Amino acid sequence: MPRSLPHLLSALLFSLFPGLSRGHDSLPGRPQDRPVLIRNAVIHPISSDPIPGGWLLFEDGCIRALGPPDTLPAAVPDAEVIDLESAHLYPGFISAHSALGLVEINAVRATRDLSEPGAITPNLRAEIAVNPDSELIPVARANGVLTALTVPQAGRGGFISGTSALMALDGWTWEDMTLQAPVGLHAFWPFLPPPGSREDDDRRSIAESGAARIREFEETLAQARAYQKARENPDPRFRGDLRLEALLPLLRRELPLFVHAETLTQIQDALDFTAREELRMILVGGYDAWRLAPLLREREVPVILSAIQRLPLRRADPYDIPFRAAAELQAAGVRFCIANAGSEGKAPHERNLPYQAAQAAAYGLDPAEALRAITLSPAVILGVADRLGSLDPGKDATLFVSSGDPLETRTQVTRAWIRGRQIDLSNRQTRLYDKYRQRYED
Repeated sequence: MPRSLPHLLSALLFSLFPGLSRGHDSLPGRPQDRPVLIRNAVIHPISSDPIPGGWLLFEDGCIRALGPPDTLPAAVPDAEVIDLESAHLYPGFISAHSALGLVEINAVRATRDLSEPGAITPNLRAEIAVNPDSELIPVARANGVLTALTVPQAGRGGFISGTSALMALDGWTWEDMTLQAPVGLHAFWPFLPPPGSREDDDRRSIAESGAARIREFEETLAQARAYQKARENPDPRFRGDLRLEALLPLLRRELPLFVHAETLTQIQDALDFTAREELRMILVGGYDAWRLAPLLREREVPVILSAIQRLPLRRADPYDIPFRAAAELQAAGVRFCIANAGSEGKAPHERNLPYQAAQAAAYGLDPAEALRAITLSPAVILGVADRLGSLDPGKDATLFVSSGDPLETRTQVTRAWIRGRQIDLSNRQTRLYDKYRQRYED
């Protein structure tokens, strides 16, 4: 019997890209079965000053205590003792805008599960689509990125893409990896090309299309408010609605609206909209956020700067505008953190997150604040500062050991733990390195 066209296409795809048919072979870390005492380390708590020669104890996946060398416990029963010989200990980096687990090879459609059809899809959940066996996950965590906010992207003509989830980058299944879900609802604000960049008719059409999507969301929010009232006192004819149900935490201000916007006009429109609808807002992207810093500070809107290392959006902009944005926001008193590019095509480059922060530090951001921008600051903005972002008693033992400053490209991450489980730092790139190094050793 002849095979169907979909089967033939699938067979061709996996013959051309054999790596698609398997995931990474790194085993998830084993649950912690005894205390671990790390000593003789340069500890960087982030929430306080570094501790030279310090020690840190964690048990059952949780940090129990830490301190300077003169407070080192005489003995901890049954503990595994690790002497770092003055290596550095940091909390795991947090990627606050990522497509990890949702895309493997951007050019191959079968490996991309980023979005669904529809302009308003608030009931979509990113976590259930995450692939725990993605080859990109071990690569990211080998450079200290141990936690990521996985974000659904808006499809063609989309506006509300669904809810994001904060994922630990270790686990057998997406349920194992999920730290918190949902974290927030994501809106991709319509972009209006600047005057002169398009034909007037095209620009008018784009503006009308964007306005229509915003009106549709306004109408959906109005429906959700009516649904909320009906839900409080339902009659026998009441029927649940998954789309409207997903909007109720947003209306109750339990979840924020992550607005993906870059330009001044986009950000102003989004600020006006969220103020009018009485929604909590977090700005994502924020290329022009520094231009509206006083307003963002006044309205207490945090900013997730998605990519420092990028080109200016406009020909007239100075080349270093993206590099200076973080320092400008810090000087203005705006809460912010730094993420990698976050878009679907940048998932393979999540390992470069610390170098985004380093670029900001090279252009005016205080180095300590640059480290905070990829550790404690994203934890605060994402609402998980009680568990992640710094080395403090009571928080998750999600941390790594490095040979030096992790913002420097020469620094190597040598060991890492996620919730107390030591993880395998090998990955496809390290295996290829080991393979081809032997060519010159033999």
